[in-house]
Amino acid sequence: MLQRQDVNVNDLIEKMAEGLKAVPEIKAPKWTPYVKTGVHKNRPPVNQNWWHTRVAAILRQVAKIGPIGVSKLQAIYGGKKNRGHKTEHFYKGSGSIARNALQQLEAAGLVKQEDHGGHKGRVITKKGTTLISVASRSLKPKA
Repeated sequence: MLQRQDVNVNDLIEKMAEGLKAVPEIKAPKWTPYVKTGVHKNRPPVNQNWWHTRVAAILRQVAKIGPIGVSKLQAIYGGKKNRGHKTEHFYKGSGSIARNALQQLEAAGLVKQEDHGGHKGRVITKKGTTLISVASRSLKPKA
């Protein structure tokens, strides 16, 4: 049986994004065509389906790292900003995108808030694990 570690990450996220389109609680906010994904980016995403892809990637991160919060997701999805001739600096990604994605995943029952020994954040539920395993089973294993 294939696990999420046994398949290509990009293929898994795309397959999970297709599965998340069927979930009614997960829908792109009305501001998604105009927003950048972080201060370090120059333009908004080109892909029209970027919201479901980001939510799927966040669900994978929650399954992999969890418990995880908005601040950690901002650091994961941040990057270096091109500041011209000055040296580059790291900037965090958008907190609003991470927060709204986590709230939608929580409303769908795919993640829940927990406290594990002083580490508060979202962890994956059985329903979320099932979604990931179904998506990974439909893919070919890594070479």
